[in-house]
Amino acid sequence: MAIIKHIKSHNSNYSDALEYLMYQHDEKSNKAILDEYGRKLLREEFYMDGLNCDPETFDIECMETNAHFKKNRRKEELKSHHYIISFDPADATECGLTGEKAQALCLEYARQNFPGYQALVVTHTDGHNGSGNIHTHIVINSVRKYAVERQDYMDKPHEQEAGYKHRSTNKLLDYLKQEVMDMCNREGLHQVDLLSPAPAKMTRGEYWTKTHGQDELDKVNAKIRAAGLKPASTVFQTQKQFLRDAIDDCSQLSGSFDEFQSLLLDRYNISVIEKRGSYRYLHPDRDRRISSESLGGNYGKEYLEQQFQNHFINKSQPHESSHNTENAANLDYHTDSFMIFYVKSELRLVTDLQTNVKAMQNQAYARKVKISNLQQMADTLIYIQDHGYDTREDLRTQEIDIRLKMEEAQEHLSDLFSKMKDVNAQIHYTGQYFASKPIYAEFLKSKNKKKFRQDHLSEIKSYEEARDWLKAFYPDGKMLSMKVLKSQKSELQKSIATQKSVVKQFKDYHKELEIANANVDAILERKEPSIHTHYEQPAQTENLKTNSQHKKKEDKTI
Repeated sequence: MAIIKHIKSHNSNYSDALEYLMYQHDEKSNKAILDEYGRKLLREEFYMDGLNCDPETFDIECMETNAHFKKNRRKEELKSHHYIISFDPADATECGLTGEKAQALCLEYARQNFPGYQALVVTHTDGHNGSGNIHTHIVINSVRKYAVERQDYMDKPHEQEAGYKHRSTNKLLDYLKQEVMDMCNREGLHQVDLLSPAPAKMTRGEYWTKTHGQDELDKVNAKIRAAGLKPASTVFQTQKQFLRDAIDDCSQLSGSFDEFQSLLLDRYNISVIEKRGSYRYLHPDRDRRISSESLGGNYGKEYLEQQFQNHFINKSQPHESSHNTENAANLDYHTDSFMIFYVKSELRLVTDLQTNVKAMQNQAYARKVKISNLQQMADTLIYIQDHGYDTREDLRTQEIDIRLKMEEAQEHLSDLFSKMKDVNAQIHYTGQYFASKPIYAEFLKSKNKKKFRQDHLSEIKSYEEARDWLKAFYPDGKMLSMKVLKSQKSELQKSIATQKSVVKQFKDYHKELEIANANVDAILERKEPSIHTHYEQPAQTENLKTNSQHKKKEDKTI
């Protein structure tokens, strides 16, 4: 399928766009790739044309147009618009699409849909991250050079006249998507409906957040593995992806919006509300809600309400076995106390009913706590089995080991902060020294030093303070330059950010182990009163009794 993306640019240097399209760039750093002699490398295969301009002087001609119409003078103005048409990788292998053919198609597309603008049309055949998909860049100056006939998608007066700015409205984007679909259908290329909302929508910003986040996580995990530990997570998850995964999970268990709302809050600490006919989600680490439209079509009100209705109908139908594992996904543990044995969630501490005042006063709340305790016990058993702990001593030993490593990581972080404090002080006093040095030099040359000191007392004191501090810090008198100091600060900032992630990983892991230890003690050393409900089954009761009897052994096996 072919898709079209739109990027707005405030960059007044049109040469940057020309350079990016002609020369090889590192996709992560966006820097030009150089050869051994420091020269930029041309892309291996690309096709380039210009509309209403010479492609090689696109940058100069755009600036001339801006000057002629007295536009794009302010920094906040949009200087150019960048449209990218990406074709399906299968188009090259199955439909005979080549870079030359894609260039011809997109050149005609640009001629029809961006009339009167200076446009640079460049086709690449390498694809993003080596994907191999053919794609075409259409970069247009934001100021129209020539007047054209008025089009249906234009909704502002004089928009068709020369000298007026390009407006990338939703109406225009829908029109451009339809044009892409028509082009691909006409040429026999793979295509889907671009006007229907994508099931899961990932913006360019989220894509790069995920890419950079994964790189940082890989660095942190490398340190964790070097310490002989297993990373808690190997895949970076954006906040939006966290919401998508949570919604996918909870929507499969919900027969109504109220159930969905309750499950999201209970399991993932996500708040969801309905506002102006749309669902809005609040991530636990955010202050502002994220609309369902920014997540994708499968996370909006219309789609989810249909899912709820289908699940409600399925729940209403009789099951062959209400406690069968295959049917667990269709049950709600709030209404079925034994569903807790099929639900795996984050570990939480088992509540002590003997000291919980609210549970003593409220029988309904006490029953809810008992069910929650059973769930946490079941989750704890799953956790220790997944991690291969055979005895309670193994679990305690691992908790002590992680705590020591956590403390070691915290000490290392403290050392980094101490170094950062020193570097900041060096930068401060070095800057202060050189800023006040000229005044002090004049002071030394002045004939009436007393009057000069009175007139420039603060500058002279500032110099002397910085000089004395630097002398004490550099006994050998060899000061570091400001450039070296700022480079050291930049490296320290990166190290601190990485070490903070390491400390957080250890803290999270240690917290898990602490909770697991406490819950294992509760399972093996405390007898909870039985919960007599019509859902109770003898088999589960027998297992709980067996676990409780293990406390009599000296080396208790988990």
